[in-house]
Amino acid sequence: MAITLVNPEGLPAVDAYRQVSVATGSKFVFIAGQVAWDGDGFTVGEGDLAAQVEQCYLNIGTALAGVGASFDDVAKLTAYVVDWTPDKMPLFVEGVARAAAALGVVPVPPATLIGCAALDIPEHLVEVEATAVID
Repeated sequence: MAITLVNPEGLPAVDAYRQVSVATGSKFVFIAGQVAWDGDGFTVGEGDLAAQVEQCYLNIGTALAGVGASFDDVAKLTAYVVDWTPDKMPLFVEGVARAAAALGVVPVPPATLIGCAALDIPEHLVEVEATAVID
């Protein structure tokens, strides 16, 4: 495996992700920000943050599989959430958990969550991008 995830001593151990990702593979995979579109380009879960987060993660899983990778190869995730407030965190975590269950993975690489004013189209509430490293 090309990725080792670590919570080093001296940094808080966060359940939702690991603080550091050490990559030793030879190929970098950069996945464009995934929104809540299904395979036909229709928005999933309009107005439902958890459903949209789930679809974003499922789309990342599909993109990874398309290049022979999996969530085990992800070095970093970045999520952009429209009109973010901390009270939305349970919905975000619910969406991640549903996607993880559907994919049979525990996606815990280092992650950054950024609040933003808007995304590409009004019904999109979240966008998630990933960087992976494979051998």
